[in-house]
Amino acid sequence: MKTFTLTDARNRHGEVFDQAMMEPILLTKQQRPTHVILSAQAYEELTERLTLLEDLAWGKTAETALQQSSVVDADAFTAALRQLADGEA
Repeated sequence: MKTFTLTDARNRHGEVFDQAMMEPILLTKQQRPTHVILSAQAYEELTERLTLLEDLAWGKTAETALQQSSVVDADAFTAALRQLADGEA
């Protein structure tokens, strides 16, 4: 990733934005990272990938919760109620 100071980015903004079309650009102030510039396409791809990863994580969480759940299906619940009603429990 190419790095520019904020001052350089202001003075050479054309070069910075041209470079950002090819790869993300790191901006620094007093030698510390402050901003990243990237193309709209790269941003869109990044957010789509993040959404996909979040969906996968939520799916895994739901799957784990279901596997660890003590919830019974409707047939088992109905059978348990019948047993209770018949005094078998």
